[in-house]
Amino acid sequence: MIRTTLLTLATAVASFAADIPAIEYRVLATSKTSTMEKEMNEAAAQGFRFAAAMGGETAFGGKEAVVTMAKPAPGAAESAAWRYLLLATNRTSTMQKEIADAARQGYVYKGQTVFHSAFGGQEVAVILERDAANSTARDEYLLLATSKTSTMQKELSDAGRDGYELVGMTVGKTAMRGSEVLCILRRPAAR
Repeated sequence: MIRTTLLTLATAVASFAADIPAIEYRVLATSKTSTMEKEMNEAAAQGFRFAAAMGGETAFGGKEAVVTMAKPAPGAAESAAWRYLLLATNRTSTMQKEIADAARQGYVYKGQTVFHSAFGGQEVAVILERDAANSTARDEYLLLATSKTSTMQKELSDAGRDGYELVGMTVGKTAMRGSEVLCILRRPAAR
């Protein structure tokens, strides 16, 4: 009886595991933002989609950005052709303008990190994504940056009253003010 129950349970678990679609991952790492964007778009052309990002020091690569892309199993519902834009700067005003320009082209925020680039020093990097076949998404973005958390509290509260939702936050060094809390917020564009 116990042997039959265990065998039945093992068969059920094996059957359930066989129904779970496999996910393939690709890890990309580089110290150049232009190289990362190119590699992300090459992976996207092979069916991969952004999953996660982190900046830091790797054991063999030094200070670089690391991005993980994921590809669903063949036959999974995921089928869009994704395009990626990686924005990196140490000036918050430049980042605000670049995010707004990208949003007008249908890009949406996916993630952000801080990393040391080969040429730009410490930069905030923002990853944006769009469906190449459908670039109608139009959101408005607001970038808030300050060295004081009490100021950030006030600015976030004000932005929240205006309908902005926090989508990402990092602490990094900017060109003008040193270490700052950098928040990116989003709201649907007025139609």
